[in-house]
Amino acid sequence: PCLDGGVIGWRDGPSKSLDAEVVASVAEPVSKTGGLQLLEGRLGRSVIKSSAVASEHRVVRAPAKVFHSQAALKEAFEAGELVQDMVAVVRFQGPRANGMPELHKLTPALGVLQDQGYHVALVTDGRMSGASGKVPAAIHVSPECSDGGKLGQIKEGDIIRLQASTGKLDVIIDESEWNSRAHYKNNNTDNQTDGRLLFSNMRATVSSAETGALSLFDPSIRPN
Repeated sequence: PCLDGGVIGWRDGPSKSLDAEVVASVAEPVSKTGGLQLLEGRLGRSVIKSSAVASEHRVVRAPAKVFHSQAALKEAFEAGELVQDMVAVVRFQGPRANGMPELHKLTPALGVLQDQGYHVALVTDGRMSGASGKVPAAIHVSPECSDGGKLGQIKEGDIIRLQASTGKLDVIIDESEWNSRAHYKNNNTDNQTDGRLLFSNMRATVSSAETGALSLFDPSIRPN
């Protein structure tokens, strides 16, 4: 439909996209492999929304900065403690840890650092609506830390390499040292509100983010 002199009229729709950067053709897609990428490596399995990240930011190799909440990262950012290349590791944010809350508050701070020219990425066993925006973010890392996930072995300063283009998520460390690392135990009880305690039984039985974070059905059972 269109307006022609104030009167509604009709005309044939376009046969091809008027802006290939918005709606691409099948012959020349924006991305030949789609907008999501599975990442695998020493730290487990995760997913990244690679289509939201500019090609020059899809590979990041930098030291880890470890946090146990998005509030802690925000405080460090506001205190000027994150002015560097880094991979922010925000762990104990999965279904079993605290119900996998939305971590959208991480994006603005990390985006500012990226705009300042620093190589920045996020690795978390938590979730983010819309994935990450422009910052490369490996989310839903499985197994999560509260289920023995390898993010629990990361220490401050460990070199992490995220490669969205090849689907790799690794920590650069000697194999013997990595295998001897103890798993960090999260004893933080600051977030134990009545609501959290009410659903503690569900968190204790919930499956991984990768299998749907289910607490009512066994994700290993598939219909015929």
